[in-house]
Amino acid sequence: MRINQIITVSKNLLQQMQGTCFEQLVLNKPGSIFEAINMMKIVSKVSPLVGNLFEIDAVERLRTEPSLSTLGEWIRQDPDFPDVVLDRSGEEKVGYEIKAWFPMSTEITGRFKDSQSAFLNNHIQVVLFAWLPEKILWGKPKILKVAIVEGKAIAEARDKHYHNPPDYLVIEPRDTSQRTRNLQQRNTNGYKWQSGNREEAESLVASWGNNGKIYSIAPEYQHKISDLQSRYTYRLDTNYAKIDRVIEGGVENFKTEVLQTSVEGLTISEWTRVFRSNSHDDIASVLRNRLGISN
Repeated sequence: MRINQIITVSKNLLQQMQGTCFEQLVLNKPGSIFEAINMMKIVSKVSPLVGNLFEIDAVERLRTEPSLSTLGEWIRQDPDFPDVVLDRSGEEKVGYEIKAWFPMSTEITGRFKDSQSAFLNNHIQVVLFAWLPEKILWGKPKILKVAIVEGKAIAEARDKHYHNPPDYLVIEPRDTSQRTRNLQQRNTNGYKWQSGNREEAESLVASWGNNGKIYSIAPEYQHKISDLQSRYTYRLDTNYAKIDRVIEGGVENFKTEVLQTSVEGLTISEWTRVFRSNSHDDIASVLRNRLGISN
């Protein structure tokens, strides 16, 4: 089976997880309005666990698929990249990086910092999935929506969105291939201009030519960016690479579809406004009318 066929079959299997529940975990129904309102503030904290459960279930589905099981071993990598990968005895990797999203939180909180160099052959995909408890605040975690986007497309969109020298620099990781696996670096970082001779910096970037502001992982371009960083003062951007801020078509469509999905009589977008409301009475009214919590 060719790589493109492996990707097609495995993607279809992961898409079929949409609408399923994780049987390993159940949240109990809040016994009062007070408990429910406080649950609204903390239920998103379950997301890392739900993400891990998705990885486990994904590997189980992939390794038991007859058409895939003879090609190699599907394994879950923690903390290696990507989260789920087909081990084919030294052959090119096919894999999936998993990102969970509880949509009543402020944004897709996952970050995507992996260098474009990790996706040169376009065989690693990113799985975005939105989840909710079956009854908004209680029940088993349920997969609301699944989207699978090419990792390369997200990395390219991220670098295009952020990189704007001299104001903002995206810098590739150093070559750490000679280090042991746990010390190797693969993540890019973003740096925001702090201080220096701005006019001089603009002139330096202009001297790079018409493509000077177009991001490239090529060593000669990265050398120019590193030189710029060494001449002026930049700060590490701690908000860099949040998936919600990367303008990529597949990610944007996924967000739109999730927010428009109706659950318990309200769209996710409407539920989000309830979760963020400062009015105790308004929240209590929705909890009573929509979820039957009355105490």
